[in-house]
Amino acid sequence: MGAGVSDLAAGMEEGGGLGELPELCAAEVLLHLDAPDICRLARLNRAFHGAAAADFVWEAKLPENYGYLLGFVDGAKEGEGGGGRRSGMGKKEVYARLAKAVPFDGGKKELWLEKSKGGVCIALSSKSLVITGIDDRRYWSHMPTTESRFQSVAYLQQIWWFEVVGELEFCFPAGTYSLYFRLHLGKASTRFGRRVCSSEQIHGWDKKPVRFQLSTSDGQHAMSQCYLDEPGSWILYHVGDFVASTTEQPIKLKFSLAQIDCTHTKGGLCVDSVLIYPKGFQQEKVISSQK
Repeated sequence: MGAGVSDLAAGMEEGGGLGELPELCAAEVLLHLDAPDICRLARLNRAFHGAAAADFVWEAKLPENYGYLLGFVDGAKEGEGGGGRRSGMGKKEVYARLAKAVPFDGGKKELWLEKSKGGVCIALSSKSLVITGIDDRRYWSHMPTTESRFQSVAYLQQIWWFEVVGELEFCFPAGTYSLYFRLHLGKASTRFGRRVCSSEQIHGWDKKPVRFQLSTSDGQHAMSQCYLDEPGSWILYHVGDFVASTTEQPIKLKFSLAQIDCTHTKGGLCVDSVLIYPKGFQQEKVISSQK
């Protein structure tokens, strides 16, 4: 689609007559484009500039439950506070606001729209998860880092029973979603302006695979397992997919990862977050676990 936009812009520069295009026709063109391309075409001429601000163009790009999503902006709950201000927002402004991270649950979780397609993405920080032994400094510590969107990760030094559990209840737009754990073997830091990774405490992950589980309130289940490897890199470990069939009722997710074989210890692992993306969307290296 990006190439088509470039061709259209070139045609205008060569005197292709787009300057006379009615604004309504320009809007019909924009309806078939993704959000970044709409913004590029808005710079072509007055017709596209005006069409790119039209509410019906941007409403077509927004999730059908964008009103529910707006309820999380500024910490408001759906139907409470801020409604007057939000009702006066244009749909382009709504899209732009939701394309930025919207923190909720005391900043331990975030939601945002993927800028190209407008799909809903959610991140849950390590502090929103139930981690066995997290309060015992012999095992775990909260480590500040710029490599996390939450500026902090849970770092495991050593433990026998490794288990991380989380839950989320949310009204997702209809569609298929993938859930991942974002993990990193080793402790990363910066020395003399360069990123380095200490692997001294990495052990135990080659003995037995980590088991991932996902279940939903409407009876969907996924289970997989894999060995953790590739120290020094942030990896998205794919737990499974689920389908949201309606925006009318929230779906409750339960998910976990565990390695509870107590015949050996394991350590040297950073747990950053759980990520939920529309299926097919990913920004980092993904490892698909074995079923």
